[in-house]
Amino acid sequence: MDPLDLLRLLLDPQRLAVVGDVAARPRTSAELAQRHGIGTDEVLRTLAPLVQADLVTAADATYHLDVDAWRALARTLPRGVPASPRVGFGMTAEETEVLARFFQGDRLSELPAQRHKRLVVLERLALEFEPGVRYPEREVNSLLRRFHDDHATLRRALVDEGYLDRAAGEYWRAGGRVV
Repeated sequence: MDPLDLLRLLLDPQRLAVVGDVAARPRTSAELAQRHGIGTDEVLRTLAPLVQADLVTAADATYHLDVDAWRALARTLPRGVPASPRVGFGMTAEETEVLARFFQGDRLSELPAQRHKRLVVLERLALEFEPGVRYPEREVNSLLRRFHDDHATLRRALVDEGYLDRAAGEYWRAGGRVV
């Protein structure tokens, strides 16, 4: 079964609820009908596409989720865009591994919650600023927007962690490594 077809099937709330029950533990069609307030014929229609796709099996009048088939299907899903090699510029191998978890291409997908990982991301962003150069806020925003739409949060984090400093509407590199 194509993963998008499965998604379309599971976007039906009734089917999702029935499959959720089967995932929790094997159940008969009578149990499923009673639990969901539908007829057994409706249960059979609801599960039929998943049985045909071998994602749900019927044995001893009980429906079971085929966990291995679901895992195999999950492996066919497309992977996210890997971090661009440019993201690792100036960083150690360990830091590049951290960055790979939070970047897709050149874009930051999220700012890490754990401080040590967040510092790795901020260190990398700080490399975009030349030491000794003063940047107007508009330019800082534009530069950070290339990585993430929430440039204000990134700018604030860079200042809070000492990578950038600011005064009179200007920002400059105040910390981090120089490559």
